Amino acid sequence: MTSSTESAGPRAAHPRFAEAVTSMGLAELLPRVRAFPEGARTAQEAADAVGCALSQICKSLIFAADGVPVLVLMDGASRVDVELVRRELGAAKVTRAKADVVREFTGYAIGGIPPFGHVNRTRVLADRSLLAHDTVWAAAGTPHTVFPMAPADLVAHAGAALVDVREADVREADIQG
Repeated sequence: MTSSTESAGPRAAHPRFAEAVTSMGLAELLPRVRAFPEGARTAQEAADAVGCALSQICKSLIFAADGVPVLVLMDGASRVDVELVRRELGAAKVTRAKADVVREFTGYAIGGIPPFGHVNRTRVLADRSLLAHDTVWAAAGTPHTVFPMAPADLVAHAGAALVDVREADVREADIQG
């Protein structure tokens, strides 16, 4: 744990997230929540705060597929290929959802969106790159909190379909590097 950790545990997580994980039978996650006063808004900030690889951060990104919100879970070192998401969903058009839509739909602000525990349910896609690690870190409902979880468990609890939606240049760089 880095010295910048202000607090950890059940009170650190967003109350909606804490309630959701408890109702999902995952209350054991709450004591593992870490809070960072400097923030963990971006994947890089979260990786720096936790002291893990950037690819061990699970980003929760909201897109609009033909106007319908969809959640994409992506490793922190990669970017989402919107065209691959469009094809995966069979949508005519996929765009990034606007901040107000994200907050209204999920109940969380951008930078703190957890992989589950949202106000509304939606389709969830998880990029296979998340499975490359034993543990990934995801937001616990605020831009200052994260929690660790095995990626296969995270994908299962999010109700996500495993897909390949990373930008090609990132996939090629991973193969070469």
